[in-house]
Amino acid sequence: MLSIWCEVDALPSPHGASIFNRGETQALATVTLGSKLDQPMIDTAMDQHYDQFFLHYSFPPFCTNETKRIGGVSRREIGHGNLARRSLEVVFPKEYPYTVRVTSDVLESNGSSSMASVCSGSMALMDAGVPIKSEVSGIAMGLISDGERAVVLSDILGDEDHLGDMDFKVTGTADGICACQMDIKIDGLDYALLSTALEQARQGRLHILNIMNETIATHNEELKPHAPRITRYEIPSDKIGAVIGPGGKIIQGIQSETGATITIEEEGNKGIVFISGVGKETVDAALNIIKGIAAEAEVGEVYDAKVVSIMPYGAFVEFMPGKEGLLHVSEIDWKRVENVEEVMSIGDKIQVTLLAIDERTGKYKLSRKVLLEKPEGYVERPPRNRGDRGDRNRGGNRNNRNRDRRN
Repeated sequence: MLSIWCEVDALPSPHGASIFNRGETQALATVTLGSKLDQPMIDTAMDQHYDQFFLHYSFPPFCTNETKRIGGVSRREIGHGNLARRSLEVVFPKEYPYTVRVTSDVLESNGSSSMASVCSGSMALMDAGVPIKSEVSGIAMGLISDGERAVVLSDILGDEDHLGDMDFKVTGTADGICACQMDIKIDGLDYALLSTALEQARQGRLHILNIMNETIATHNEELKPHAPRITRYEIPSDKIGAVIGPGGKIIQGIQSETGATITIEEEGNKGIVFISGVGKETVDAALNIIKGIAAEAEVGEVYDAKVVSIMPYGAFVEFMPGKEGLLHVSEIDWKRVENVEEVMSIGDKIQVTLLAIDERTGKYKLSRKVLLEKPEGYVERPPRNRGDRGDRNRGGNRNNRNRDRRN
């Protein structure tokens, strides 16, 4: 088997990068992480869907020491790229919030560059922090026969591929095969030869995996500092409209305020919210706002509120995104407040607790004073009744006036 060396974090700008070199074949793989908005639409005659994981394979002329015009994507690039993509897609994690693009640039080729792309792509994904199930390696098997005798070759070169009778590419993990592809020039392949080829491929894959594991054994726990952060959050389906708002006003406001990008998908009775942005602070800020919109107000909880309007009888404060309640003048302070504007102004940040929710109207009753220290010797004023002495005297005086008017 040819000499092998590999390296990760080979380039500073991509979110993940690796180089895999086997003999005279070298592949540079880079990984880019994106959001849901970066998914390409695949439109075929039979299907239309969006790809979350895709791989681009590039085979430029200089990798085989040639000079020629570079046009569109060749049939070779499409086929080899598809084989590499299918090999890595098997270990790609489900419900991963990122859209992942792998690009394999073949820098030198004298052998199976598609298998080198699988190896370098696997390590680049791990370098990017993508939690793939296992590393994947690949090897190309060949066959030389004279009609009576046959020899299975491991890790074939370009000449062996050109002059041989078979090119059998096998990719897989330590546990099994992920994908395979065979080009054969003879009429058929008997079971014994196929079994020998598969066993030699397994041993070759394990040998390559051991070398790859010495370079990177598991995926990085942290993303690169310049990689986007994406969070997946679930909300009840009846809260989707509240997050979006009329005409998209709420969601656009969140994006404008935090700089994050937000997409929402409805699945059954829940909404899947994807929040992406540069830096953890950006994502967390948007997530906290959405949590506040989707959350239910709880009696007894303390909230950070903002004064939005002031009335003679109290102030209206926003204690959760999109939720406002009345802070009555009697609940502002333990001492009597004659003028609300002397205590607070519009835009002030205060803490309040939710006292009650009106079952009939759904209005919120808030209090600020219960969070303040009660003054020593404070005596609660009893509520005034309509039937107190003052009311009776007013009624008596009115009766006396009526009696005088009749007399």
